[in-house]
Amino acid sequence: MTAWLLLAGAIVTEIIATTFLKIADGFTKPGPSIIVVVGYVVSFWMASLAMKTIPLSITYAIWSGIGTLAISLIAVLFMREPISGLKVLAILLIIGGVVLLNLLSSEGATS
Repeated sequence: MTAWLLLAGAIVTEIIATTFLKIADGFTKPGPSIIVVVGYVVSFWMASLAMKTIPLSITYAIWSGIGTLAISLIAVLFMREPISGLKVLAILLIIGGVVLLNLLSSEGATS
C-alpha cells in the first residue's frame, strides 16, 4: 500500500513540476523554476522508493500514462492549447497501453 501512495505522490509532484515548467518560461522566472526543480527531484525520489515494491515497467507505465493524461487536460483546460481528435485518440491509446500492461503483469504473476 505504501508503494502505491509513493507512486501517487510521484505522479502528483511530476504533474505539478511539468505544469510549472511551462510557467517558468525557459527558466526565466525564479519562483516557478524552483518549483520545477524541487518537483522533479521529489517525484523521482518517490518513484524510486515505489520501485522497491512495484515493478519498474508498471511504475513507469502508470506514472507516464496518468501524467500524460493529466498534463494534456491541464494544457487544454487552463493553458488554452488546442485539442484534436487525433490527440484524444493518442491519449486513449496511452491509457489503453497502461491498462493492458497492468493486466499482462497480473497475468504473469499468477502463472
